[in-house]
Amino acid sequence: MPQLDPTQFDPTVHLPDDLLERIRERATVHDRENTFPQDDLDELRAAGYLSILVPAERGGAGLGLEQAAILQQRLATASPATALSINMHLVWTGVTKVFSDRGVPGLEFVQDGAVAGDVFAFGISEGGNDLVLFGSDTDAAPQPDGGYAFTGTKIFTSLAPVWTQLGLHGLDTTSEDAPKLVFAFIDRTDAVVTSDDWDTLGMRGTQSRTTRLNGAVASPEHIVRRIDPGPNPDPIVFGIFSVFELLLASVYTGIARRGLELAVATAQKRKSKKSGTTYSQDPDIRWRIADMALAYDALPPQIAMLARDVDELADHGPRWFTLLSGVKHRAVVMAKQVVDDAMLVAGGGSYFSSNELSRLYRDVLAGMFHPSDPESAHSTAASAWLGPLES
Repeated sequence: MPQLDPTQFDPTVHLPDDLLERIRERATVHDRENTFPQDDLDELRAAGYLSILVPAERGGAGLGLEQAAILQQRLATASPATALSINMHLVWTGVTKVFSDRGVPGLEFVQDGAVAGDVFAFGISEGGNDLVLFGSDTDAAPQPDGGYAFTGTKIFTSLAPVWTQLGLHGLDTTSEDAPKLVFAFIDRTDAVVTSDDWDTLGMRGTQSRTTRLNGAVASPEHIVRRIDPGPNPDPIVFGIFSVFELLLASVYTGIARRGLELAVATAQKRKSKKSGTTYSQDPDIRWRIADMALAYDALPPQIAMLARDVDELADHGPRWFTLLSGVKHRAVVMAKQVVDDAMLVAGGGSYFSSNELSRLYRDVLAGMFHPSDPESAHSTAASAWLGPLES
C-alpha cells in the first residue's frame, strides 16, 4: 500500500501550534488536580486526531504509523499524560491498519467508530500477569449467540472515564477447542465497574484506573480473534505489539525532546554571577546539553525506520520482537536520563512541583512499567542472540 512521503508531512496540520499550547497550559492543572484532560480530548477529536490512522476512503486522515509516531512525539512535548492516554486509542486504530494493510478483515468497525468519535481503550494488563498478550486471568465464557462474557480485573486502563469501547482479552477454558485466548471489544455497561483509584506519582491525567468486568458481553461481531495461548504468529499479536511499542517509544521520546528544549531555554536565559555570561557559555553546561542531544537524536530515526517497516510490510521475521521491545526500552532509558540532566541544567528551581521539569521527571518514570519492561526486553534480546534458555 503506498504511504505518504514523510518529507512532505506537516505535523502542524494535525496538531497546530495553538492547540498544542492550550494542551500544555492545561497539563499543569490536570496533574495538580488529578483529573482527566477532557478539553484535550474534545479538541483532539474535533481536529480529527482520533482517526489519523483511518484510511481517507473511510473518513480518516490516511496517515501511516510513521506519521502517527511523529505526531505523538509532538503531542507528548505538550502533555505526556494526554499523549499516553490517546496512545491507547491509537493502538487499536493502528492494529486495524496493520490488519487492513495485510488483507486481514474483522476490525473495520474500529475505523468507523474512530471517525464517528468513539474512544477505544486498551484492556490487556492484569495484575501479576507477566504473560501479557500470551495469557489472561480474565474468564471468557462463550455465549449461545457466538459472543463472549468476560469476568476479571484489568489494570492501568487509560482513558477510564471516557472510553466508549474497551478492547480486551480473556481465556476461554470451556469450548471444545479450549484453551483459547479471545480478543474482543465490549461497550460500557453496568457489567463494567471503573474504580476511582488513580492517584499516582506521575502521568496523572491518563486516569488509568482499575476496571472490573462482571460478565461484560462482547457481541459476536466484536469478537476479533480466538488464538492459542502462548507465543503466537497471529496478526493480532504482531499488530498490538508493534503499534504499542512504537507509539510508547514516541511518547517518551517526546518527553525527552521537551526536557532538552527546557534545558536549552534555561541555559540561554540564566546568568552566572561568577562570569557574567549566560550558562550557555559554560563549558560544563554545554557538554551536558550536548550529551542530552546526542542521546535524544538517536531515537526519532529509529522509531521512524521501524514504523515505516510496519507500514511497508517489511519482514524481519523473529527479529521483530527484539527490534520493537528494544526501541521502546532505549527510548525510555534515554528519556529518563535526558530529563535527569535537564533538571541539573535548570538548577534548584526545577525541584518545585510547579516547574514543568518537575512534572516531566515524574511522568517519565512511568515508562519502566509499560510492556516490554527492562527484564522482558533484555530476555527477548538475549534469546535472539544466544538462543533460548536450556531447560
